[in-house]
Amino acid sequence: MSSGGVHYFFEGFSLIKTKGLKRFVFVPLTINLVLFSVAFYFLFGQIEMGIAYVIDLVPEWLGWIKTAISFFLWPLAVISVLLIFALIFGTLANWIAAPFNGVLSEKVERHLTGQDLGDEGVMALVKDIPRTVGRELTKLVWYLPRAIGFLLLFFFLPIIGQVLWFLFNAWMMAIQYCDYPYDNHKVDFTRMRLHLGEHKGKAMTFGMMVNIFSLIPVVNFIVMPVAICGATSMWVRELKDTLAS
Repeated sequence: MSSGGVHYFFEGFSLIKTKGLKRFVFVPLTINLVLFSVAFYFLFGQIEMGIAYVIDLVPEWLGWIKTAISFFLWPLAVISVLLIFALIFGTLANWIAAPFNGVLSEKVERHLTGQDLGDEGVMALVKDIPRTVGRELTKLVWYLPRAIGFLLLFFFLPIIGQVLWFLFNAWMMAIQYCDYPYDNHKVDFTRMRLHLGEHKGKAMTFGMMVNIFSLIPVVNFIVMPVAICGATSMWVRELKDTLAS
């Protein structure tokens, strides 16, 4: 029975707790936790300094304006940083964790298809590093020029620009996480992207959920392994067979 992208995303929460898969979740989870913690600490420190600088430009006798600026700038700055941060640092985390993400996707597929999870060891992981990092580079080259364009719209086109950035981000998250099972089956990036486009409704709703949960503090730490598991489930149950046909 066909399910939507939202269903597959939430299924990821169940899969990361599955016996046998937990050890493969640990590395992507740890990488995400470290990077997001450092990035949040740094970015929010910069926001605080930036807002303080803007407020200091206002004369002291306009105290009520200082209060109003602080009241409106904080939520605007936090939302803007979160929207940009979710994609940029998520991409960095995926780059670093790429080999482990590929392994997690492979193990989830084996689990869902009733195969033995196997234990190929470290050398098998090392052997796949050039391919997985090369795949991440391909995604980055595809992503960067588009991200710059949508980021300009984000800053210069109020409301519409933010909506377009969110939708672009959702599509990128679908590509990012659905790509792991495709790559494990040696499907090239262009073919993967075109095939995923044939299932754009599921892909976009899945990516939107990744987007939304990436903005929620604490929860965003586990989004990476959850998204990998959910995307792999969608591959096994729907995408794989349609690609073959």
